[in-house]
Amino acid sequence: MAARVEQLVTSGTFSLDGGTWDVDNNVWIVGDDSEAIVVDAAHDADAIVAALGGRALRAVVCTHAHDDHVNAAPALAAATGAPVLLHPDDLPLWKLTHPDRLPDGELSDGQTLSVAGTELTVLHTPGHAPGAVSLYAPALGTVFTGDTLFAGGPGATGRSFSHFPTIIDSIRDRLLSLPPETVVRTGHGESTTIGAEAPALDEWVKRGH
Repeated sequence: MAARVEQLVTSGTFSLDGGTWDVDNNVWIVGDDSEAIVVDAAHDADAIVAALGGRALRAVVCTHAHDDHVNAAPALAAATGAPVLLHPDDLPLWKLTHPDRLPDGELSDGQTLSVAGTELTVLHTPGHAPGAVSLYAPALGTVFTGDTLFAGGPGATGRSFSHFPTIIDSIRDRLLSLPPETVVRTGHGESTTIGAEAPALDEWVKRGH
């Protein structure tokens, strides 16, 4: 059976630099009826376990280590036995949320993850966070961008560990080079496509988020 993409929305808070905000997060489940990976274990491990429905979880993949994207990762790993994978450049952020529990493995640019016969390629896309990654699944015509690219523009870069010129470079060089019909599945909000976002790049640069 071919892999499919399922979306679960969980709610909680995001805290950084002394502020806290209410957020809804997209949790993406990629797999078939027997196995899956989870992209961003946000807020509610029990809800994610329920959505998995007994499937073997191969990995908990973190697009970056802001607390709203990783706060349920250790509990999900404990419940399923799956390893938590994170790009090492985001360890300082991870340790703000989980000081006593390191990730189980590292993500690196160009690395390939396989689930249900489908390959996802890790693209290092820093800017929103130093170790931010996107996951490109050409067979599914989709890319999971975390908080790097949204419908309508780049992720926020106004807080610690973020950098606007870097996120623009990541989007231009790593994401907008993908086929225009590629579906962009984001960390929050609605999905979009590469083709829908590409024409606005120069405008984002002018606005200088």
